[in-house]
Amino acid sequence: MEDQAVCCYRHPQRETGISCTRCERPICPECMISASVGFHCPECVGGRASAGAGSSAPGPSPRASQPRTIAGGVMTSDPRLVTKILVALNLVIWLVALGAGDRLVDDLDLVGRAYDPGVGHVVGVGEGQWYRLVTSVFLHQQVMHIAFNMLSLWWIGGPLEAALGRARYLSLYLLSGLGGSALSYLLAAQNQPSLGASGAIFGLLGATAVLMRRLQYDMRPVIALLALNLLFTFTWSGIAWQAHVGGLIVGTAVAYGMVHAPRERRALVQWGTCAVALLAVIVVVWVRTLELTG
Repeated sequence: MEDQAVCCYRHPQRETGISCTRCERPICPECMISASVGFHCPECVGGRASAGAGSSAPGPSPRASQPRTIAGGVMTSDPRLVTKILVALNLVIWLVALGAGDRLVDDLDLVGRAYDPGVGHVVGVGEGQWYRLVTSVFLHQQVMHIAFNMLSLWWIGGPLEAALGRARYLSLYLLSGLGGSALSYLLAAQNQPSLGASGAIFGLLGATAVLMRRLQYDMRPVIALLALNLLFTFTWSGIAWQAHVGGLIVGTAVAYGMVHAPRERRALVQWGTCAVALLAVIVVVWVRTLELTG
Protein backbone atom coordinates (compact mmCIF):
# COMPACT_ATOMS: atom_id res chain seq x y z
CA MET A 1 0.00 0.00 0.00
CA GLU A 2 1.29 3.47 -0.90
CA ASP A 3 1.86 6.18 1.69
CA GLN A 4 -0.54 9.07 1.97
CA ALA A 5 0.17 12.31 0.17
CA VAL A 6 2.60 14.74 1.78
CA CYS A 7 2.03 18.47 1.43
CA CYS A 8 4.33 21.46 1.62
CA TYR A 9 4.89 22.54 5.23
CA ARG A 10 4.20 26.17 4.26
CA HIS A 11 1.32 25.44 1.86
CA PRO A 12 -0.68 22.51 3.29
CA GLN A 13 -2.99 22.38 0.26
CA ARG A 14 -0.13 21.63 -2.16
CA GLU A 15 0.98 18.03 -2.51
CA THR A 16 4.69 17.52 -3.09
CA GLY A 17 7.34 14.85 -3.05
CA ILE A 18 10.25 17.28 -2.87
CA SER A 19 12.00 17.83 0.44
CA CYS A 20 14.69 20.16 1.74
CA THR A 21 18.03 18.37 1.53
CA ARG A 22 19.12 19.97 4.80
CA CYS A 23 16.15 19.61 7.17
CA GLU A 24 14.02 17.17 5.07
CA ARG A 25 10.82 19.22 5.38
CA PRO A 26 8.50 18.77 2.37
CA ILE A 27 8.47 21.83 0.11
CA CYS A 28 6.52 22.79 -3.01
CA PRO A 29 8.16 24.34 -6.12
CA GLU A 30 7.31 27.83 -4.89
CA CYS A 31 9.20 27.30 -1.64
CA MET A 32 12.18 25.32 -2.89
CA ILE A 33 15.40 27.26 -3.39
CA SER A 34 18.14 25.78 -5.57
CA ALA A 35 21.27 24.71 -3.72
CA SER A 36 24.53 23.11 -4.77
CA VAL A 37 22.87 19.77 -4.01
CA GLY A 38 19.10 19.55 -4.38
CA PHE A 39 16.83 22.23 -2.88
CA HIS A 40 16.60 24.03 0.44
CA CYS A 41 13.58 25.48 2.22
CA PRO A 42 13.35 29.21 3.05
CA GLU A 43 14.13 28.57 6.73
CA CYS A 44 17.37 26.76 5.96
CA VAL A 45 18.43 29.42 3.49
CA GLY A 46 17.63 32.08 6.09
CA GLY A 47 19.84 30.31 8.64
CA ARG A 48 17.01 29.36 11.00
CA ALA A 49 17.11 25.60 10.50
CA SER A 50 19.40 25.05 13.48
CA ALA A 51 17.35 27.05 15.95
CA GLY A 52 17.66 24.28 18.56
CA ALA A 53 15.17 22.34 20.60
CA GLY A 54 13.06 25.40 21.39
CA SER A 55 12.39 26.22 17.73
CA SER A 56 8.77 26.31 16.67
CA ALA A 57 9.59 25.22 13.13
CA PRO A 58 8.01 21.88 12.24
CA GLY A 59 10.33 18.93 12.18
CA PRO A 60 10.82 16.54 9.32
CA SER A 61 8.04 14.11 8.63
CA PRO A 62 8.76 10.40 8.30
CA ARG A 63 7.58 10.42 4.70
CA ALA A 64 9.72 13.47 3.81
CA SER A 65 12.89 11.41 4.01
CA GLN A 66 11.66 9.27 1.15
CA PRO A 67 13.04 10.98 -1.98
CA ARG A 68 10.04 10.93 -4.31
CA THR A 69 8.68 13.65 -6.59
CA ILE A 70 5.01 14.54 -6.94
CA ALA A 71 4.83 12.14 -9.91
CA GLY A 72 6.53 9.34 -7.98
CA GLY A 73 9.97 9.77 -9.49
CA VAL A 74 13.16 9.30 -7.50
CA MET A 75 14.65 12.46 -6.02
CA THR A 76 18.28 13.00 -7.01
CA SER A 77 21.13 15.22 -5.89
CA ASP A 78 21.13 17.02 -9.25
CA PRO A 79 17.51 17.70 -10.27
CA ARG A 80 18.59 19.30 -13.59
CA LEU A 81 20.91 16.57 -14.88
CA VAL A 82 18.73 15.43 -17.81
CA THR A 83 18.04 19.04 -18.80
CA LYS A 84 21.79 19.74 -18.80
CA ILE A 85 22.41 16.67 -20.97
CA LEU A 86 19.67 17.66 -23.43
CA VAL A 87 21.01 21.19 -23.74
CA ALA A 88 24.56 19.90 -24.22
CA LEU A 89 23.43 17.32 -26.81
CA ASN A 90 21.58 19.95 -28.83
CA LEU A 91 24.58 22.28 -28.74
CA VAL A 92 27.03 19.55 -29.76
CA ILE A 93 24.86 18.47 -32.69
CA TRP A 94 24.49 22.12 -33.74
CA LEU A 95 28.28 22.57 -33.74
CA VAL A 96 28.78 19.34 -35.68
CA ALA A 97 26.19 20.46 -38.23
CA LEU A 98 27.97 23.80 -38.60
CA GLY A 99 31.20 22.02 -39.36
CA ALA A 100 29.72 19.37 -41.63
CA GLY A 101 27.65 21.75 -43.72
CA ASP A 102 24.23 21.47 -45.33
CA ARG A 103 24.64 17.84 -46.35
CA LEU A 104 24.31 16.60 -42.76
CA VAL A 105 21.25 18.79 -42.18
CA ASP A 106 19.65 17.47 -45.35
CA ASP A 107 20.21 13.90 -44.16
CA LEU A 108 18.74 14.44 -40.68
CA ASP A 109 15.99 17.07 -40.91
CA LEU A 110 12.30 16.22 -41.12
CA VAL A 111 11.07 15.84 -44.69
CA GLY A 112 8.16 13.69 -45.76
CA ARG A 113 9.11 13.02 -49.36
CA ALA A 114 11.44 15.11 -51.49
CA TYR A 115 13.66 14.53 -54.51
CA ASP A 116 17.30 14.65 -53.52
CA PRO A 117 19.52 15.38 -56.53
CA GLY A 118 22.53 14.24 -54.48
CA VAL A 119 21.26 10.65 -54.43
CA GLY A 120 19.07 10.80 -57.51
CA HIS A 121 15.77 9.69 -55.96
CA VAL A 122 13.06 10.61 -53.47
CA VAL A 123 14.06 10.56 -49.79
CA GLY A 124 12.23 11.14 -46.53
CA VAL A 125 10.04 9.56 -43.86
CA GLY A 126 7.74 8.20 -46.54
CA GLU A 127 10.70 6.29 -47.99
CA GLY A 128 11.35 4.52 -44.70
CA GLN A 129 13.69 7.07 -43.12
CA TRP A 130 11.73 7.15 -39.86
CA TYR A 131 14.81 8.21 -37.91
CA ARG A 132 14.18 11.74 -39.23
CA LEU A 133 11.26 12.00 -36.80
CA VAL A 134 13.79 11.89 -33.95
CA THR A 135 16.95 13.42 -35.41
CA SER A 136 15.12 16.55 -36.56
CA VAL A 137 14.16 17.29 -32.94
CA PHE A 138 17.86 17.71 -32.02
CA LEU A 139 18.85 19.64 -35.14
CA HIS A 140 19.25 23.43 -35.48
CA GLN A 141 20.89 25.81 -37.93
CA GLN A 142 20.41 29.49 -37.03
CA VAL A 143 22.04 30.90 -33.89
CA MET A 144 18.83 32.59 -32.73
CA HIS A 145 16.87 29.39 -33.22
CA ILE A 146 19.02 27.24 -30.97
CA ALA A 147 19.58 30.07 -28.48
CA PHE A 148 15.85 30.61 -27.97
CA ASN A 149 15.10 26.89 -27.76
CA MET A 150 17.90 26.12 -25.31
CA LEU A 151 17.05 29.06 -23.05
CA SER A 152 13.43 27.89 -23.03
CA LEU A 153 14.52 24.32 -22.30
CA TRP A 154 16.64 25.47 -19.37
CA TRP A 155 13.97 27.72 -17.82
CA ILE A 156 11.03 25.37 -18.32
CA GLY A 157 12.75 22.00 -18.21
CA GLY A 158 14.62 22.31 -14.93
CA PRO A 159 11.58 22.76 -12.66
CA LEU A 160 9.70 20.07 -14.58
CA GLU A 161 12.53 17.58 -14.18
CA ALA A 162 12.61 18.29 -10.44
CA ALA A 163 8.85 17.77 -10.20
CA LEU A 164 8.55 14.65 -12.38
CA GLY A 165 11.84 12.83 -11.95
CA ARG A 166 14.39 11.98 -14.61
CA ALA A 167 12.76 9.05 -16.39
CA ARG A 168 9.32 10.64 -16.60
CA TYR A 169 10.74 13.99 -17.67
CA LEU A 170 12.87 12.45 -20.43
CA SER A 171 9.88 10.43 -21.66
CA LEU A 172 7.78 13.60 -21.74
CA TYR A 173 10.44 15.46 -23.73
CA LEU A 174 10.98 12.73 -26.33
CA LEU A 175 7.28 12.00 -26.80
CA SER A 176 6.52 15.72 -27.22
CA GLY A 177 9.23 15.98 -29.86
CA LEU A 178 7.86 12.92 -31.66
CA GLY A 179 4.34 14.34 -31.47
CA GLY A 180 5.52 17.51 -33.16
CA SER A 181 7.29 15.54 -35.88
CA ALA A 182 4.26 13.31 -36.47
CA LEU A 183 1.84 16.21 -36.91
CA SER A 184 4.28 17.98 -39.23
CA TYR A 185 4.58 14.83 -41.31
CA LEU A 186 0.80 14.55 -41.42
CA LEU A 187 -0.11 18.15 -42.28
CA ALA A 188 2.90 20.01 -43.68
CA ALA A 189 4.05 20.00 -47.29
CA GLN A 190 6.01 16.81 -47.82
CA ASN A 191 8.93 18.54 -49.53
CA GLN A 192 9.19 21.17 -46.79
CA PRO A 193 12.10 20.41 -44.43
CA SER A 194 11.75 21.30 -40.74
CA LEU A 195 13.96 20.95 -37.70
CA GLY A 196 14.37 22.09 -34.12
CA ALA A 197 13.38 21.29 -30.55
CA SER A 198 10.35 23.59 -30.59
CA GLY A 199 7.84 20.74 -30.55
CA ALA A 200 9.46 19.27 -27.44
CA ILE A 201 9.62 22.74 -25.83
CA PHE A 202 5.91 23.28 -26.43
CA GLY A 203 5.27 19.89 -24.85
CA LEU A 204 7.15 21.04 -21.74
CA LEU A 205 5.13 24.25 -21.72
CA GLY A 206 1.87 22.30 -21.82
CA ALA A 207 3.17 20.04 -19.05
CA THR A 208 4.01 23.10 -16.95
CA ALA A 209 0.41 24.27 -17.22
CA VAL A 210 -0.84 20.84 -16.14
CA LEU A 211 1.55 20.75 -13.18
CA MET A 212 0.68 24.27 -12.03
CA ARG A 213 -3.03 23.45 -12.15
CA ARG A 214 -2.37 20.24 -10.19
CA LEU A 215 -0.52 22.24 -7.53
CA GLN A 216 -3.27 24.89 -7.47
CA TYR A 217 -0.97 27.70 -8.61
CA ASP A 218 -2.12 30.90 -10.30
CA MET A 219 -2.59 29.84 -13.94
CA ARG A 220 -2.51 33.32 -15.46
CA PRO A 221 1.28 33.57 -16.01
CA VAL A 222 1.60 30.23 -17.82
CA ILE A 223 -1.57 30.86 -19.86
CA ALA A 224 -0.19 34.24 -20.92
CA LEU A 225 3.13 32.66 -21.88
CA LEU A 226 1.41 29.91 -23.83
CA ALA A 227 -0.85 32.41 -25.63
CA LEU A 228 2.15 34.56 -26.55
CA ASN A 229 4.05 31.60 -27.95
CA LEU A 230 1.03 30.47 -29.97
CA LEU A 231 0.66 34.00 -31.31
CA PHE A 232 4.26 33.92 -32.54
CA THR A 233 3.70 30.44 -33.94
CA PHE A 234 0.84 31.50 -36.20
CA THR A 235 2.01 35.01 -37.13
CA TRP A 236 5.74 34.68 -37.81
CA SER A 237 6.83 33.29 -41.15
CA GLY A 238 9.08 30.27 -41.39
CA ILE A 239 7.68 28.54 -38.29
CA ALA A 240 6.43 24.95 -38.47
CA TRP A 241 3.22 25.47 -36.50
CA GLN A 242 2.36 21.80 -36.89
CA ALA A 243 5.37 20.80 -34.76
CA HIS A 244 4.42 23.31 -32.05
CA VAL A 245 0.82 22.16 -31.88
CA GLY A 246 1.70 18.47 -32.05
CA GLY A 247 4.23 18.80 -29.24
CA LEU A 248 1.80 20.80 -27.13
CA ILE A 249 -0.98 18.23 -27.50
CA VAL A 250 1.21 15.23 -26.69
CA GLY A 251 3.07 16.95 -23.85
CA THR A 252 -0.13 18.09 -22.20
CA ALA A 253 -1.73 14.64 -22.45
CA VAL A 254 1.33 12.80 -21.15
CA ALA A 255 1.81 15.25 -18.26
CA TYR A 256 -1.84 14.91 -17.26
CA GLY A 257 -1.45 11.15 -17.02
CA MET A 258 1.72 11.55 -14.96
CA VAL A 259 0.55 14.00 -12.32
CA HIS A 260 -3.06 12.79 -12.02
CA ALA A 261 -2.34 9.06 -11.90
CA PRO A 262 -3.93 7.45 -8.83
CA ARG A 263 -1.31 6.41 -6.30
CA GLU A 264 -2.38 2.78 -6.18
CA ARG A 265 -1.88 2.43 -9.96
CA ARG A 266 0.60 5.23 -10.55
CA ALA A 267 3.22 3.38 -12.61
CA LEU A 268 0.62 1.56 -14.70
CA VAL A 269 -1.27 4.75 -15.60
CA GLN A 270 1.85 6.82 -16.21
CA TRP A 271 3.67 4.42 -18.47
CA GLY A 272 0.38 3.36 -20.04
CA THR A 273 -0.19 7.01 -21.00
CA CYS A 274 3.27 7.16 -22.53
CA ALA A 275 2.61 3.95 -24.46
CA VAL A 276 -0.69 5.28 -25.81
CA ALA A 277 1.00 8.52 -26.89
CA LEU A 278 3.76 6.59 -28.67
CA LEU A 279 1.18 4.33 -30.33
CA ALA A 280 -0.75 7.39 -31.54
CA VAL A 281 2.44 8.79 -33.10
CA ILE A 282 3.15 5.47 -34.83
CA VAL A 283 -0.40 5.26 -36.18
CA VAL A 284 -0.28 8.81 -37.56
CA VAL A 285 3.05 8.17 -39.29
CA TRP A 286 1.92 4.81 -40.64
CA VAL A 287 -1.38 6.14 -42.00
CA ARG A 288 0.33 9.13 -43.62
CA THR A 289 2.99 6.91 -45.18
CA LEU A 290 0.32 4.62 -46.68
CA GLU A 291 -1.46 7.68 -48.04
CA LEU A 292 1.69 8.97 -49.72
CA THR A 293 3.09 5.71 -51.05
CA GLY A 294 -0.02 3.55 -51.47
